[in-house]
Amino acid sequence: MFTLRSTLASACIAATLAMSPSLAETPSDVLVVAQNIDDIVTIDPASAYEFTSGEYVANTYDTLVRYDAMDTTVLAPALATEWSVDAANKTVAFTLRDGVKFHSGNPLRGADVVGSWTRVVALDKAPSFILTQLGWTADNIDEMVTTEGNAVTVRYEGDFAPSFVLNVLAARPASIVDMETVMANEVDGDMGHAWMNKNSAGTGPFKLVTYRPAEILTLEAHADYYQGAPSMSRVVVQHNPEGASQRLQLVAGDVDIAKNLDPNQVAGLTDEEGVRIETYPQAAVHWISFNQKVDALTDPAVWAAARYLVDYEGMAGSLLDGQMKVHQAFWPDGFPGALTDTPFSYDPEKAKQILADAGVQLPINVTLDVISATPFVDMAQSLQSSFAQAGINLEIVAGTGAQVITKYRARTHEAMLLYWGPDFMDPHSNAKAFAFNADNSDDKYASTTTWRNAWMPPEEMNAKAMAALGEQDPDKRLGMYLDLQRETQAEAPFVIMFQAIKQVAMRDNIKGFVNGATSDYVFYRLVEKN
Repeated sequence: MFTLRSTLASACIAATLAMSPSLAETPSDVLVVAQNIDDIVTIDPASAYEFTSGEYVANTYDTLVRYDAMDTTVLAPALATEWSVDAANKTVAFTLRDGVKFHSGNPLRGADVVGSWTRVVALDKAPSFILTQLGWTADNIDEMVTTEGNAVTVRYEGDFAPSFVLNVLAARPASIVDMETVMANEVDGDMGHAWMNKNSAGTGPFKLVTYRPAEILTLEAHADYYQGAPSMSRVVVQHNPEGASQRLQLVAGDVDIAKNLDPNQVAGLTDEEGVRIETYPQAAVHWISFNQKVDALTDPAVWAAARYLVDYEGMAGSLLDGQMKVHQAFWPDGFPGALTDTPFSYDPEKAKQILADAGVQLPINVTLDVISATPFVDMAQSLQSSFAQAGINLEIVAGTGAQVITKYRARTHEAMLLYWGPDFMDPHSNAKAFAFNADNSDDKYASTTTWRNAWMPPEEMNAKAMAALGEQDPDKRLGMYLDLQRETQAEAPFVIMFQAIKQVAMRDNIKGFVNGATSDYVFYRLVEKN
């Protein structure tokens, strides 16, 4: 039975948008985006760990080095103009850019870099592990990151390739914040965290004007941005979880970009005058996972059978057409070290035999948490139908993105249909998420799908994940990640099914929108209206 437990508020917002009268064409200097933004839990870069909050941080903050809107495949200077690596002494020396101003007008200082990273480590929110894997702790951060004048010196522990360290420092939690402004708004020792969830304090091309959860996100151009002020004076992101409503808004000219259309809605736009579809390969992989706190889901035979209970080609060729492709490994296709083998196909008879041979007691009744937005509910219904063929009955529990993700982080789900994108562009990012767990205790929270599903990988797999991280030979290192992907395909309580392809519908006069492989590379800075 399909059970939808989503919030009434989302439905009301969607209905209101769908019934609202047609608006005039959007202003020439304002970009209006229709998008589902209810996955946002927090917008402070020290804690932001959702896809949409990643887009927000990418447009309001900068890191010392980053994959920029001009070319999302090249690590480029940002707040640092140059850097040098001393691998023998495990240090990176950065030179800060002159003349950079925060949204407040305050100048960028070395103290802001040290303070920003210290703040991430001290707050210890979900993404803090990205920085702490460099050996940084609340006790040693003032020794590991030091500054003098416009120079910042970073020290790290671990036998890492220099590219790994730089990729970490290009990641979202390494964003630099205006520490003078942030700490002026500290309340009860929160280091400005509550204030940062309602305000921005970055150097990025846009600054926050308004944020109301699951309603609206409005950004204003930062006139003093060091790479030049954006052409758009404002970016308005309207929450709208309904693709059909987004399509109506786009055709009517009420919005410039619609980001959550399903394949049928995209197909229906191909003949619409003034509208075009842009396609962007994505790094997100989509999977179903099984919480190992649930006794009925702990038998590896259940995981093995599940791999043959997904109608991969059926979904990819219909409800996901043009928006996902079959991919069955944790590192996305298109990046070095990705495993592109797809050894599993829909075979319910084989699944039933696996369960019978293992003596698994059937039926198994399990709840499946899913985001109540396109295309996740449709995917869940397909899984519900195909899993039932082998006696695994899925009750679909739908909620907002924030509700589902919060439940997942608390390990209170049973089965979960979700997606995962790398935290930084290095295969260790996903290997740590899918093939490593340092401590499975309830009080040892880790931002990994292993911990969140209460799965402790075999000791050998944990060791291989860490060995790959420290391997200095680039080719050998990539080979180690290929082996890890094969092992997780065979031994983990996950069924990785698809890799995302983003289809974005926009008005013909929109130029310069950048949608990179992850949410951290969605940029509005170069957008113009012709």
